[in-house]
Order: sequence, then C-alpha cells, then structure tokens
Amino acid sequence: MATLQEIIDEMGVLHEQAKTIRAKAETENRDLSEDEAVDLNDALDRWDAYNAQAETVKRMDKQEEILQASVGRMSAPSDVEDVDSPRNLAKPSRSKMPATVATDRGTYGFDSIGHWATACQNAWTNPQSTDPRLTARMAATTYGTEGVGADGGFTVPPDFRDAIVSLIEEEDGLLSRTDQLSTSSNSITVPVDESAPWATSGIYSEWEGEGDTYSEKKPAFKQRTVRANKLVTMVKVTEELLDDSSAMDSYLRSVVPQRMSFEINDKLINGTGAGQPLGVLNSGALVSVAKEGSQAADTINYVNIHKIWSRCYAPSRSKAVWVANQDVEPQLLSLAFDYGAGTSNETPIYMPGNNLAGSPFSTLLGRPIIFSQAMKTLGDKGDIMLADWSSYMTVAKAGLRSEVSIHLHFDQDVTTYKFVMRIGGHPWWNSTLAAKNGSGTYSPFVTLDERAA
Repeated sequence: MATLQEIIDEMGVLHEQAKTIRAKAETENRDLSEDEAVDLNDALDRWDAYNAQAETVKRMDKQEEILQASVGRMSAPSDVEDVDSPRNLAKPSRSKMPATVATDRGTYGFDSIGHWATACQNAWTNPQSTDPRLTARMAATTYGTEGVGADGGFTVPPDFRDAIVSLIEEEDGLLSRTDQLSTSSNSITVPVDESAPWATSGIYSEWEGEGDTYSEKKPAFKQRTVRANKLVTMVKVTEELLDDSSAMDSYLRSVVPQRMSFEINDKLINGTGAGQPLGVLNSGALVSVAKEGSQAADTINYVNIHKIWSRCYAPSRSKAVWVANQDVEPQLLSLAFDYGAGTSNETPIYMPGNNLAGSPFSTLLGRPIIFSQAMKTLGDKGDIMLADWSSYMTVAKAGLRSEVSIHLHFDQDVTTYKFVMRIGGHPWWNSTLAAKNGSGTYSPFVTLDERAA
C-alpha cells in the first residue's frame, strides 16, 4: 500500500490535470469536448478513489496511535480476541470480524460465491445483522447507488471474481485469444504503425555501401484510443435458491460467465464500436471473399475455404482460428480436396473434434474451428471466418464488480445481482494490407461474402 504522502501527491497531480482541462474550456469560452469530458471525469473519479484510500490509511494510522498509547503494548495485537475472554463474555452482543488466515484473504472468509451472495442478501433484509466480513471490505464508489452498503455495493471476493473471469476466458471464448491490455482509466491510447514490412515510407530497411550516408527514417505512427465500455449482467435469484448457498454458488458460477462470454464474443465479431467493442465484421481490416460464379445459395464449397485461407496474412496463419455458425457444420462435413476427374481418392479438410482429429476442437485445414451463435447463419456474409485474434486489441479496466438489490423484483421474492465489467476492443489493423507483388490484399480477418440465390 502506498504511503499517505504518496497518495496525496497523486491527488495533487490529478487535481492539476482537472484544473487544466476546465481552464482551457473556460478560456476559450466553450463547453467541454467529448474527449475533455471523459478525461475530466476520469481525473475526478481517480481523485475520489485516492481520497478514499487516503482516508483508509488515516484510519489505520489512528488505530495504531490508540493501540500504542493505551497500554504501551510492545507486541502487535492479535487479529481477534479469544472468544472465551472475560471482555468478550461481558459484551455478548458485540460483532467481531472472524479470524482470517492467509489462505482466506482471497475469499474474505466466505466458503463460496454462493455463501457470499447469501450474506449480501441477508444484509439487505436485516441490516443490523450484516456480516462483518462484508463491511470490512465495502466497495468504494463516488456516487450513491441502490447496491448494498452505505455507499455502494459489497465487493466480490478476489478469488471468486477471478474464478468468474477465468471462465469467461476459457478456450472456446475469444477474449483469451486477443491481445489484452489493462488500464486504470476509462480509455487507453496507443501508437500504431500500420506500414507494411516492405513499405518504403516510415521505418524500413535498406542496403548501404561502404562510406554511404544512411537515409533518415521517420516512424509513421498513428494514435488509437480505445475506451473501456461497460458490460452489465443482471442475474435474478429466487428466494428458494437463496436458501441454498451451494445451489446459489453453482448457479452464479454458471450463468454469469456464460452470459458475459457470449456477449463479449458477439461484440468482438459484430460490435459497432459505439459504446461497445468494434467487431471485426464491421472493421476496415476485414477481407471478404466473393462466392463462386455458379455457386448455389446457402452453400460452402472447398474453393471458398481455399480462397479464405489464401487471403489470410501469412504470418497470422499459425495463430488463426476458424469461427463459424453451427449451421455451417453440415456443409463442412462433406468437404474434401478433389484431385480431379477420374480419381477416387479425396482428402477431407474438416476433422470433427475428439474423433479423427483427436482434439477438443474440430479442425479445418489443420486450424481449430470454434462454433458460435455470434456468427451469421449459413449463406449470410460472416457465417464463417478465419481470424488471428492476437491482431485484435482488448482493453479492460479494473476487474469485476457487483451490486445487489431486493427492490427491483420485490413483488416476486426475487433478488437481483448485477455484475459489471469495463471492456473495450478494436482490431490493431485499420485496413487491409496490399501485396508487395500483385494486386491482392491480405488481413488477419477473412470471411465469405453472402451466397444468395
């Protein structure tokens, strides 16, 4: 933890940043621009967070002063008092923080996420009996909310939060395959060099003779700003389920990652970039392969797959995966390399998972294929795609936070949990790459055009 002086120094820097943004707008006699408003609110939010941290440090320092001044204690006090001590017997109604060993710190002493969620709900219905493990780690917010606690919701214990996030990032999810960046603010700005390795502008290599003067190279960087958008999952829990913390644990661990993972997959593929990630199907970096001239509607043939593969940027192929709608699979099962008329041998190019391929994933031309309902239906543009997700940048702020309310569906005896992630995304590439020799274009993201009648 930072010292009080270090925290105050950071608060001073943020205050000056906020003053500068405000002063510029006032000097120019105008309203704040959208970016200035985001930066100003970000500085204020971070200042409030540091202020809350400073108050915590002050309280800890005050406790230390009282403990050392009271009896001249030479050794550090124990975490909890002995339950059978005379002081505790004289005050039977006193609420105490349960002893927490090192292994409990990641769970705040709760047995499971269901146990924690039940404690949150009990705190709503009977605030006087709020579990002290919740209030000891109250989630700090900068505004009044409907969540549990005087100033917001109770934090999800780190181990449970990590467990949910790890399920979101499982192998069949796309998030774990992206180039993941983190930020403490609401956005991140990164330099981007979009020049080809064979370009003769920006940074490039050339051969020089002995004694020659080297040519100067100037980087052709562009800046890209990606905002961390808010993804919210609402989970409704019945009173009966609340009575069984183990069932609650199983339910929350299943439904929250499932809903969040699908929504992230969907926006990485189809997102508009407005308040959500920019999906690759809406990106300027997408290559879309035309159907064959005589191709029937709602079909996929070997030539389609071959052309998609040939348009994938070569360095991306070893990392690329296929993503397709499940409607596509019957078409893939019949695909094979045709050696031409008069031959009887055909080599299948699609290998079902845990069968011929002996892999958790099916493979197409040797690369894994993930089936997702986020892809378009058979015959529409975007029903199948070859994508190198390491060429897609995702930005996440902080971790998972939660709030809980019994009021939203009070008449149905239903408690609602809200889980929130801040995440944004954008392909590293803004456009396709022109070939050095020839007229073709390449990309880490290649799909197939619509095949209508």
